[in-house]
Amino acid sequence: MNPVTGQSISPRDRMKEIVEAAKLADEAGIDLFGVGEHHRLDFVVTSPPVVLAAIAQATKRIRLTSATTVLGTSDPVRVFEDFATLDLLSDGRAEIIAGRGAYVESFPLFGYELSEYKQLFNEKIKLLLELGEADRTTWNGSYRSALLDAEIAPRPLQPRLPVWVGVGGTPQSAELAGTLGTGMALAILGGDPSYFKPLVDVYRTAGIQAGHDLKSLKVAITSHSYIAATTEQAKDEYYPYYAYYLENFMGGNARGEQLTRERFEQLASPINALAVGSPEQIIEKILAQHEIFGHHRFMAQFDIGGIPFSKVATSIELLATKVAPVVRREIRNAAINRAHQNK
Repeated sequence: MNPVTGQSISPRDRMKEIVEAAKLADEAGIDLFGVGEHHRLDFVVTSPPVVLAAIAQATKRIRLTSATTVLGTSDPVRVFEDFATLDLLSDGRAEIIAGRGAYVESFPLFGYELSEYKQLFNEKIKLLLELGEADRTTWNGSYRSALLDAEIAPRPLQPRLPVWVGVGGTPQSAELAGTLGTGMALAILGGDPSYFKPLVDVYRTAGIQAGHDLKSLKVAITSHSYIAATTEQAKDEYYPYYAYYLENFMGGNARGEQLTRERFEQLASPINALAVGSPEQIIEKILAQHEIFGHHRFMAQFDIGGIPFSKVATSIELLATKVAPVVRREIRNAAINRAHQNK
């Protein structure tokens, strides 16, 4: 529901908007588009690979990822097969971000115990990665039937499906991602980004200790985002939707809390992670975070809180035309300078 107008959108029209957003991002030159997995009536996407397959037919070059696949309540064989199918349909553009996600409704829905989340995820992420190694798999575990020389089909177009572990803030998840050699998608939804630097250090240290090449250990930073011509315009337009999101989807009402404008201003300040502002301010935030993390991706989550599609489209266009070119250039130039200094 749009909290400003009180109007709701039908699931069919919502799906059309998602595909249109992906088409716009593709045409504008954005590198990656993702959709998350939710199992509740106020979200429309329950099956990311199905939606991404539709997007694959409407786009040409943009990479397509889940954000997030709730692996603990899914069958890794089914997940692998679905994303391998997506990879074939998209000419090799599929990726997976696996994690718990922001909500836990899938655990009772599919008959899993939330208390067993860590054991479920650890077993299933290892199986998912193993499925990518060969056409046939023999495997035995605690949470699904054993596999005995089982054919895993189809095989993806890419030699290996890229898999990232979504990390919300626990060192254990960061360490697991590093040990397994997957990418790490770190959600920084508020606060000082430097507080999250230890998680990136844990990830890289674990990866190196497990024998993985540092260059293969990819880090993505994800943030709630909104871009407008000026920072004041961005904050004025985004505030009611972000407040609605926090109060209705992140448990604010259950605690009797509301997001005041003063608190929102703090969250969106230059030193904090919420990426709301003019293109210039978003550039500064991304580059400042790159100094901290040296990350490979910045993933902006624009579409939350019932914000209208027209505003999402404007943010996508500004990200593609005003923000991304400058960020790419500055990071490329910094890398060239470091190379010269090291000679």
